[in-house]
Amino acid sequence: MRYQNDLYQSTNPPKNETNNRPKHLFIGFACATIITISYAFFSEKSATPLPASIALTIPDITTKMEQSGKSDALVTEVDPPETSPHEVSSANAPTQSMQSLSTIWQEHKIASGESLSAIFLSNNLSRLDLNNIIYANDISSKFATIQPGQSLLIGHDLSGNLSHLVYKKSAYAELKATRLEDGSFKVELIEEELDRRINSATGIIHSSLFLDGQNAGLSNNIIMQLANIFAWDIDVALNLHEGDRFSVIYEKLYMGDEFIGSGKILAAEFINQGKSLTAVRYKNPAGKISYYSSSGDSLRKAFLRTPIAFARISSHFNLKRKHPVLNRIRAHKGVDYAARTGTPIKSSGDGKITFRGRKGGYGRVIIVQHGHKYSTLYAHMSKFKKSLRVGSRVKQGQVIGYVGKSGLASGPHLHYEFRVNGVHRNPLTVKLPNASPIQAKYKADFREKSRLLLQQLAQLSSTQVAANELFK
Repeated sequence: MRYQNDLYQSTNPPKNETNNRPKHLFIGFACATIITISYAFFSEKSATPLPASIALTIPDITTKMEQSGKSDALVTEVDPPETSPHEVSSANAPTQSMQSLSTIWQEHKIASGESLSAIFLSNNLSRLDLNNIIYANDISSKFATIQPGQSLLIGHDLSGNLSHLVYKKSAYAELKATRLEDGSFKVELIEEELDRRINSATGIIHSSLFLDGQNAGLSNNIIMQLANIFAWDIDVALNLHEGDRFSVIYEKLYMGDEFIGSGKILAAEFINQGKSLTAVRYKNPAGKISYYSSSGDSLRKAFLRTPIAFARISSHFNLKRKHPVLNRIRAHKGVDYAARTGTPIKSSGDGKITFRGRKGGYGRVIIVQHGHKYSTLYAHMSKFKKSLRVGSRVKQGQVIGYVGKSGLASGPHLHYEFRVNGVHRNPLTVKLPNASPIQAKYKADFREKSRLLLQQLAQLSSTQVAANELFK
């Protein structure tokens, strides 16, 4: 009984302790009242927005969404409306772009050999839109000149329809197609205003055109232009000699004070083994641009001297050569150019492909017929240009295949043959037919426009000769 009494505790509160709950409730109510009165007294009164502004106000939003792990980036841009909600467009106003609020952009990197049609197919774009773009106007045909490694920007509206197609041709020019309200497309070439400054340079060949051109302050772009201008007369990889000289007058392009890059060569002179070759860039009143000699003859010939750039000759034209694989005397009716597998091979002239396939020890071969009199053969290719077939028309300088070692070949190279009326001729020495000279009706205009450039070239050349004599 004592054990139970010791553990017992009363649950009733002590008689001397009072209940404080009413006091706590009163303090809480007083604090809440003070806070409410303070907020109402100190806060600013905001004007009640009009219903129209609530419904029609669109914020200026720019968001960028990047797909992690993917090369394509999507950018959504939402622009503020440029007109009041109460403005009504006039029936006579020009047609506006369908893009008013947003465009979703996708970048497509152009692959080698990829056409605009293939790009539309791979991106699930409408063939009708493609047709409307390429036939929109005269400018739209420039979409056919897209280059591998460049990018196309494809714009979609919020419904997923194609709204824009943009091709950045250069740092200062872009080709843009924009969908209009009627579903057609407007195509325009947008070019930044450039400052074209005339510059000049001279150089002497000691090792190669590239190295000596760079030493003269020329960019790779200008050096390549120089090589291409004289490609019909000089193989810059094989026919240059110590002491050969060149003079160049060319453009430098600026946007404000910012240098953008090199422009076009306006005039050039190349002295190769004592023979002077002169080139002047001329645009006739009809808009045709080409390079001509000082007398108005076209530098362009019907055939390129070599169908592959900057390659060395590994075997010459020789009717009594010993074959390196068969190890017996076998006429070598062409010229071999050693180059890395995959090096582009160009058609040496305009013509039509009459053979494309394998031909015994030649391996993969393309034969191009140039009119009735001339034909050329390109052998040992690693692969053909995909878009070309028998019957395809090709232009001079157009890539038709790639260097390889198919057939009987000891290493990667191009075997090139040149035939006149079916008879094999040495491609390096055969006389090539010239292209047409300046038309008689443009001769006076050419002489007037080229006079100053030819005087400047002569002055550059004489200054260079004087400098060489001084430092001998």
